[in-house]
Amino acid sequence: MEPFPSNSQNPLPSGGVYVGEFAHALDGKRRITIPSDWRDVSGDSVFYVLPGIGEKCLYFFAESVMREKLRRLAAVSVTNAKAQSAMRSIFAAACRAVVDAHGRVRVTDSLLDYAGIRDEAVLVGVAGRFELWNPETWNTLQQSRLSPDSLREAASFIGL
Repeated sequence: MEPFPSNSQNPLPSGGVYVGEFAHALDGKRRITIPSDWRDVSGDSVFYVLPGIGEKCLYFFAESVMREKLRRLAAVSVTNAKAQSAMRSIFAAACRAVVDAHGRVRVTDSLLDYAGIRDEAVLVGVAGRFELWNPETWNTLQQSRLSPDSLREAASFIGL
């Protein structure tokens, strides 16, 4: 594995740092509550939700973080067919989720279906973003990741 980039190449995102794991039920309108600590961390009331890359989960980016990413994408030429195709694949499936007064967001049915999320979900902090997982899928992944050896490898990879 290639080591995690140094902080000088990858400074902390402006949207804050998300840590921890929270299990929540979706309400009758299929809304999920974002933990209050995470709402405070981001300072944003809007999140962009993208399909997980390589895994059946959803990525949540605070609006301020997404603006930074979009500034970099703005430099990509429209003549770069591969880059344009890649952006279409990801952003056509994405949605914009506005946090309501009770801390809930509504994610599109197609994204929830992609991640296999029905009635319950696990929110997982991943530094500059958080993820939404089907609880069974998350539990299966965690069983293989929570061993001293796998944690040692993960810590080494990210430079702890």
